[in-house]
Amino acid sequence: MGSPPTAASSRPTPTGIRLDDGFSTEVVFAAAPNIGFWEKIVTPPGLDGGDPVITTTMHNITYRTKAPRKLVEMTEFSMRVAYDPALYNSAFALLNVQTTVTVFFPDGLKLAFYGFLRSLKPDGLEEGKQPEMEAMVVPTNQDPNDGSEQPAVMTDVSGT
Repeated sequence: MGSPPTAASSRPTPTGIRLDDGFSTEVVFAAAPNIGFWEKIVTPPGLDGGDPVITTTMHNITYRTKAPRKLVEMTEFSMRVAYDPALYNSAFALLNVQTTVTVFFPDGLKLAFYGFLRSLKPDGLEEGKQPEMEAMVVPTNQDPNDGSEQPAVMTDVSGT
């Protein structure tokens, strides 16, 4: 039979350097690096372990029990962008095309992964407001050449 958890651990000071400002964060699609939009707000991909696996049986006495899943997911992410209307030509060629997507963070780190541009949804156009649209990007973690599972890679701008 198992044993109960030990006392709570103390919280050490986190390692690394926190971001103090989100400026400047950019996203590049290898299949269209100079696509006609300008990032205004980038919400980077998240990580999700998924819903728990329910492990409760008729042999439980007091608690419903759960276990973590084995696989994790990089979540889709969004960007608010200003755009050139000519973007439509290049966007049609980029939508649903798996390519390397790279998020450049303000601290010089970059996160590269396989993914695709899922959608571009423009806001209404109005006087006195810069036209913007929302772009949605789906990380696939799958090499488009052979279908193999591939992790995201975090490096600094020098590539290390």
